Parts: sequence; C-alpha cells; structure tokens
Amino acid sequence: MNLSLYLLTVLIWGTTWIALKWQLGVVAIPVSIVYRFGLAALVLFVMLLLSRKLQVMNRRGHLICVVQGLCLFCINFMCFLTASQWIPSGLVAVVFSTATLWNAFNARVFLGQKIARNVLTGGALGLLGLGLLFWPELAGHTASPETLLGLGLALLGTLCFSAGNMLSSLQQKAGLKPLTTNAWGMAYGAAMLSAWCLVKGIPFDMEWNARYIGSLLYLVIPGSVIGFTAYLTLVGRMGPERAAYCTVLFPVVALNVSAVVEGYQWTAPALAGLVMVMLGNVLVFRKSAASGKPVTGKLA
Repeated sequence: MNLSLYLLTVLIWGTTWIALKWQLGVVAIPVSIVYRFGLAALVLFVMLLLSRKLQVMNRRGHLICVVQGLCLFCINFMCFLTASQWIPSGLVAVVFSTATLWNAFNARVFLGQKIARNVLTGGALGLLGLGLLFWPELAGHTASPETLLGLGLALLGTLCFSAGNMLSSLQQKAGLKPLTTNAWGMAYGAAMLSAWCLVKGIPFDMEWNARYIGSLLYLVIPGSVIGFTAYLTLVGRMGPERAAYCTVLFPVVALNVSAVVEGYQWTAPALAGLVMVMLGNVLVFRKSAASGKPVTGKLA
C-alpha cells in the first residue's frame, strides 16, 4: 500500500509542472493558487460529507489546520513561484529537495524521532544527483542580488513545506486523517490568500479556455486532492524524512516527461545524476544492516 502511495505521489507531482506552466497568463499567480485549493477543499468536503467520514476536530485541531494551510497551501507556493522568476527552475528543485534533510532534522527536534544515517546519506546523494541533472542550467545562470532573493524564497518555501509535514504528522498522531485535515487546511489556506489578494487589489480574473480550465482541474483533483492526501498519508506511515524523498524524485519524472513533450535531451552528467538519485532512494529505504529487517516506515 505504501509503495503504491509513494509511486502515485511521485508520478502526480512530477507531472504537475506542465499544468502549472499552463496556468501562467491572464490570471494572477496567487489567484490561481486560491482557485486550486479552494476547489480542492470543496471537492474534499463534498466527498467526506457524502461518505460521512468528515472527522470532528476540536479547537486545537482547527488551529493546527490554520497554520498547516498557511504553510502547505499558501506561503510555500507563493515562495516557489516567485523564486522561479529570479532563479532557474532546476535550482528551485534542488532547494526544494532539501526537504528530506529538513524533515529529518525537524522530526528529531519537534517529534523526538531519531535521525537514521541512511536517510541523511541517501538524501545528500540525491541532492548531488539533482545538481548534476540541472548542472547546465545552474552553470549558465549569472549570480545577482535577485539570485540571493530567489534562493531565500525557495528556502523559505521549503521550510514551510517541512513545517506542514510536521503539523500533519501531529494531527495523524492525534487520530485525524489527512482527508479531513487537508480539507480544512486547503480551505483556510485559500481563504487567507484570498484576503491577501483583496488587500493588494489583485483582481480575481478567469481564463475561460480549455488550456487553463483543464490545467486547473488537473491541479485540483490529481495534484491536490489525490497528491497531497497520498503524500501526507505517507508522512504519517513512513515518517516525514522518508516520505520527503519524493521531492528528489519529482524532477526526475519531470525531466522524462520533458524529453517526450519538449524534446529534452539526456546528457552524460544528467544520466550520472539520475543514477545517484536512484541510489539515494535505495539508501533511504534500505534494510537495517544490524537486524536485517526493514527500517521503520518501510514501503512494503
């Protein structure tokens, strides 16, 4: 079951970049984010109410959902999309993939979980692999003050993503399932971002064509309803640090899709990077050398 959720998350989030690209145009970026998570929250609430699976939360649960919505469905997306205007998308992917290491650190500090050496080693190897994958893009980028700002925003977005992982883990330990907490978190996140748009005077435009509507629906259903539910379920089952290795594999899927859709050509350094990413994945989920048994949070 865990393996299916893991592969599903990687495949879905590894292809959402196409939909995100098609969202750029008439509608402002924050408004598109509001549409995405507002609709996703609506879909989740309808599903949960019809199936009578919407869990009741106390004040603490709602408060955590507010912060989770701010971290996972609001600030981090604004940070990543804004950072992409100043630094290469490959660099954004590399910074975002440090979520594996941040999750391991935060799980140790806030949840008291031990940091497995193989997770840190595998995460570091995956990051080096991503560096090779995107080396031509990174080497061709000229450093500037905007670069530092972009890096700062990408790091802030990654830290918000990691914080959202920790909050989801806390909610699941309290018996709340990701479907319920995601519904409330997405609703709170969309509401807070809507308020920000109103204060800033950003118009709520809509692009009524198949390209925008189709990409929006893809981001709502597979990208948000299915993707976030699958991923945060993994956070609860496997631990935040192992689940976050998905972030290293997203760019690999994206590059393979790009090879088909946009003619991306694999190079020797990129293939070497791919091998390192896959070896990192093996390390993250390898069996314990001491006991011969799978580590906590196994895929099988």
